[in-house]
Amino acid sequence: MSTYLTELHRRRTFAIIAHPDAGKTTLTEKLLLFGGAIQTAGAVKSNKIKKSTVSDFMEIERQRGISVSTSVMGFEYRDLQINILDTPGHEDFAEDTYRTLTAVDSAIVVIDVAKAVETQTEKLTKVCRMRDTPIIFFINKLDREGLDAFDLLDDIEQKLNVRVTPLSWPIGMGGRFKGVYNLYEKKLVLFNPHGKQEEEDLIVFEDLASPDLEKHIGESAARTLREEVETVEAVYPVFDKKEYLDGNVCPVFFGSAVNNFGVKELLDCFVEIAPTPRQREAEERIVKPEEQAMTGFVFKIFANMDPRHRDRIAFLRICSGKFERNKNYRHIRLGRDLKFPSPTMFMASKKTLLEEAYPGDVVGLYDSGNFKIGDTLTEGEMLHFKGIPAFSPEQFRYVENADPLKQKQFAKGLDQLMDEGVAQMFIRNVDGRRIIGTVGQLQFEVIQHRLESEYNAKCRYEPVNLHKACWITAEDPKAMQDFLERRRRDIAKDSEGNLVFLAETSWILQTAQENFPKIRFSFISEG
Repeated sequence: MSTYLTELHRRRTFAIIAHPDAGKTTLTEKLLLFGGAIQTAGAVKSNKIKKSTVSDFMEIERQRGISVSTSVMGFEYRDLQINILDTPGHEDFAEDTYRTLTAVDSAIVVIDVAKAVETQTEKLTKVCRMRDTPIIFFINKLDREGLDAFDLLDDIEQKLNVRVTPLSWPIGMGGRFKGVYNLYEKKLVLFNPHGKQEEEDLIVFEDLASPDLEKHIGESAARTLREEVETVEAVYPVFDKKEYLDGNVCPVFFGSAVNNFGVKELLDCFVEIAPTPRQREAEERIVKPEEQAMTGFVFKIFANMDPRHRDRIAFLRICSGKFERNKNYRHIRLGRDLKFPSPTMFMASKKTLLEEAYPGDVVGLYDSGNFKIGDTLTEGEMLHFKGIPAFSPEQFRYVENADPLKQKQFAKGLDQLMDEGVAQMFIRNVDGRRIIGTVGQLQFEVIQHRLESEYNAKCRYEPVNLHKACWITAEDPKAMQDFLERRRRDIAKDSEGNLVFLAETSWILQTAQENFPKIRFSFISEG
């Protein structure tokens, strides 16, 4: 048992989230460099990717310079197993990020020093707050001119409704950027803009009043630093680990990920304070990570990670117990046992075979179509982890097969992409036409691109005039029957077979809600 608990307490599983272009993928990469997981960083420059960053491994991501799917990366650091889930920043892929946030124990939110809190940051932080997920903020791009540090902290507190406490503090910015003072460890770290942060760049200052400070950063910067640190200590609460773990206070770090600056301070503090795997809520009961029996849920499905092999991989977050290769586990939805001869661990697109995994780990399971997002695996107990939500889409189009000779490939590709959660498909009851619903425009491009490159199929879109799709349920079967007959042309089914009402305008939706009070209209499907 002691080995199991030791392994459990070694795990730190977190997501990195941000608005596009805040430098999230670069930060991920620098963390991997410190962890020795990669030797060289891929330079990402103004979206023209010369050498693609490690975590962006899908063709369309390389072309567009954005992350459109969540990557999972594991590495060892200071005898701990660190699991990073890098998420898409682009708002068109927000749903993938929401699902990923159900599989982590904490989050690092990256903020651009020049732009402060942006819309996507607000939405994603709100999702973390709903789950009381502990958050650390990393204010990035200090090597450029940006907003005053105090103004940034005010912006974070006001817009995100959180309390912050800085654990590092910048000395100047842009051309005047001299380094960061690590408030957590009382160390001064001088800026060396060559992307290498060596141990000799660290200067330990127990006492900022020491006259040596001027020698290192100059008189003016030393005076400003002393004044600002004094203000920080007077205004912000002393860091309290329990308050952070309960989601009540958020530590803040400053740095420049592209120059590898302030990243080590963030990582060193993170491994000390971040939560070990937390308990999970199932419909039946609370599942604690210390329990002996293995439980886990699928939060993501990814097809064709390796274009040379037509493989699908289901990402399973282990919640309790030890997962073992070749052992039988019960697939709750299908009601049958499955075993996995080649489960994998990830380092971006590289996969390694694993023999065992522990709570907090994310395991890749080769899948021939058994899994859907939200599925539970256990050692026999009937458990359903609280649903991973599907949100009502914003944009709709009819999707048609553009090549009659490739009907089979078209249908298979579309089904697999929907299982992955790239978008949602509704099939209209009256004519059987397929309608794709997405959160944003870019997903239509991704579907088209991936159908062609991965399934050798072509699709074309046609406009459809729709305002909203919402799921409908009723306790009274007669009321439901009446509604289905009266609104026949507006009814469809989703890929799970659930009934969906397709409203052409907000007025039609409102009228339907008023005229049929026994019908429940829902904008989130809990899977």
